[in-house]
Amino acid sequence: MSRLWLIRHGPTHAKTFVGWTDLPADLSDHAGIARLQAALPDVPVISSDLTRAVETASAVQGHRPRLPHDARFRETHFGDWEMLSWSEIEASDGTLAREVFETPGESAPPGGENWNRFSARVHEGVAALSGETVIVAHMGVIMALLQKALSCTAFEALGYRIDPLSCTVIDCPEGLSGPWSCNLINHKY
Repeated sequence: MSRLWLIRHGPTHAKTFVGWTDLPADLSDHAGIARLQAALPDVPVISSDLTRAVETASAVQGHRPRLPHDARFRETHFGDWEMLSWSEIEASDGTLAREVFETPGESAPPGGENWNRFSARVHEGVAALSGETVIVAHMGVIMALLQKALSCTAFEALGYRIDPLSCTVIDCPEGLSGPWSCNLINHKY
């Protein structure tokens, strides 16, 4: 059994959809980062290759070994919706926007990534890991893994709140076959 310690990167303060746009993280909550760093086990740390995740991983790494950044742990790609607010997206194509978020699966933002492709990419990244690992990534990544751990629909997984610098803990069997479980969701230390 492997345990995944899923950390959402520090806040970007963007009020828009931020997928592959490479924004920095606000890591000014030194006390919160110190509590998170102290709570994590002494296991390898890996992150998405986007700056906000890399910076957060560096902040919580401490003496833990660091694995190379992995693009499979990037947030979903919002395509033409990158850096737009919900009201802007809804005004340009409300029907598609509702389809993408209310029935996640094959529908995708124009030029972006659909839920099924995104989730498969994330699970491929997890399958490449061995043993207990801290993964510093993005809200969507954590939701994709929650979907499997909770045996719920993608729509239900998208309903979970995942705050910046929060920790979600998922257990999955070696080789990823067999039941997954979730021990902690959106916990702030």
